[in-house]
Amino acid sequence: MNAASTDPRDHGPVAREMIARLTAALRPTRLELEDQSRHHVGHAGHDPRGESHFGLVIESPAFAGMNRVQRQRAVYSALGELMDERVHALTIKASVPG
Repeated sequence: MNAASTDPRDHGPVAREMIARLTAALRPTRLELEDQSRHHVGHAGHDPRGESHFGLVIESPAFAGMNRVQRQRAVYSALGELMDERVHALTIKASVPG
C-alpha cells in the first residue's frame, strides 16, 4: 500500500471520508493522505480503533490568495466534525498549484 495513496481501497473509513470531503470542498489537484496512527500508539490522543493521526499534502486553486492559517482553516472546515470526533492530529501542507 502506498501510504499517501488516494485510492479509497487503500484507506480505512475515516481516511476515505476525509478524502471525499476534501475533494468535494477544495477540488484539489494533488491530495496525499497518510495514516500515521501507528507511530502514536500509547501516546495521548491515540484511538485504539486506528485512524487518529494523519499527514496531509494538498494542492488546490481554492487556496489562491490565502495565507497558511487560512488554508488550514479551509481544510478544517471541509473536514467538519471529523476533526472533533475521530481525528486527533493532522499535519497539513497546503499550497496552490505551481
